[in-house]
Amino acid sequence: MMKLNYFIFLYSFLFLLSCSSDDSNNNANNLRAENVKSLGVSAADLLSNNTYSSLTVEFAFAKGFRPSQETIDAFRVFLEERINKPGGIVFVETEIITPFVDTQSISEIREIEAEQRNHYTVEDDIAVFIYFTHAKSEGDTEVTKTLGTAYYNTSLVVYEQTLRDLNISQGYDLFILEETTIQHEFSHLLGLVNLRNDDIHGNHEDTAHGNHCIIEDCLMYYTSNNFSSFRNRNSVPILDPLCIEDLQAKGGK
Repeated sequence: MMKLNYFIFLYSFLFLLSCSSDDSNNNANNLRAENVKSLGVSAADLLSNNTYSSLTVEFAFAKGFRPSQETIDAFRVFLEERINKPGGIVFVETEIITPFVDTQSISEIREIEAEQRNHYTVEDDIAVFIYFTHAKSEGDTEVTKTLGTAYYNTSLVVYEQTLRDLNISQGYDLFILEETTIQHEFSHLLGLVNLRNDDIHGNHEDTAHGNHCIIEDCLMYYTSNNFSSFRNRNSVPILDPLCIEDLQAKGGK
C-alpha cells in the first residue's frame, strides 16, 4: 500500500512539473505576441495614447557596438516631436551576447531577438526593440549596402558595422549615418509610407520604390537611407509635411 501511494505521488509530481513547464512556454509566447506582428500594424499604437500611454525603447547591441550618445539623444528628440506618450519615453540598454559572424539574415536576427529581448508590450506601455548589430546584412554586395531594416511591428535592426565601415572608408559622418538610419527605419514602424494602405496622403508614396516618399529631400525618400547618398550630406533629413500629416492622422504630433 505504501508503494502504491509512492507511485501515485511520484506520478502526480511529474505531471505537475510537466504542466508548469508548458505554462512557462505559453506565458513567454503570450508575452511576445504583441511584438511579433506585421510591419506597420502598430503605427497608431506607437503614435497615439489611445491604448498605450508610454513607450519603452530597448537599445540592444553587441559589446563595443553601442550607438553614440549623440545618436541616442537625437533619437529621443525625434520621438518626442512625433509621438503622443504622456506617460513618458524610457530608454534601456541591453548588451547582446552572440557569436561574432560576418553577416546575419533577418531570420537570424529574429532568433537573437527571441532569445535576448528583455522588454515587451505590457499593460499601457508599448515596447520597441532596436538592435545595433556587429554583422553586415546577408544581402550586401560590393555596390549595395543595407544600413537598416524594420522587420516586425516593433522591431528594427541597424547594421552598425556597415555604418562604421562607411565612416572609415568613405569619411561619412557616423552620427548622420546612425541617426538617419534609425529615424528612417522607425518611421516604417510608424506606417510610412502608406505601408498598410491607410495613409491619408497615400498618393505621395513612390510606387516604384514601395513604401517610400516621392519627395526627394524627405527622410522617407528611397535613397535617403542609401549609403551613396551620404557623400555630401551634412545633416539628417526630416519628414516632409505630407508624411507628418499621415502620422498626425494616426494620433501622432
